[in-house]
Amino acid sequence: MEYYYSYEAFRDDTCRLIKEVKSFDAEAIVGIARGGLTLAHVMAEGLDIREVQTLRTELYDVSCKRESITLFGTCTFKEVQRVLVVDDIADSGETLQAIIHFLQNEFPSVEFKSATLYYKNTSCYRPDFWINEANQWIEFFWEKDFKI
Repeated sequence: MEYYYSYEAFRDDTCRLIKEVKSFDAEAIVGIARGGLTLAHVMAEGLDIREVQTLRTELYDVSCKRESITLFGTCTFKEVQRVLVVDDIADSGETLQAIIHFLQNEFPSVEFKSATLYYKNTSCYRPDFWINEANQWIEFFWEKDFKI
């Protein structure tokens, strides 16, 4: 069974998430490609953050899970103390866990917090902020509505 996540639900949930994370006072956002890019852009607008960076990971080859996660990209933080890492969902949690671990090792003086629209309680990583708990497959509007 799957659940279609509409633009309207995204808009409402993102407004709630922006309110939740506002007290963290992030100075930069890292969006996890691809699912976190839409959220990173909108959150940056809502929080008035100009510094938006991205990282990408691969854990699957088509439908076959790899032995380990591969991380692509780099980040640079100059005079930044607080960074918000965003993704659409903490499903297995392996992506968020790997990225947070990587960033903390690369930038030990920076505080990182994570935010997602969805969190599955079976995830190995629990984001600092999330709006919905998921127990089924989510089809986000950006994954479905633009297929030609």
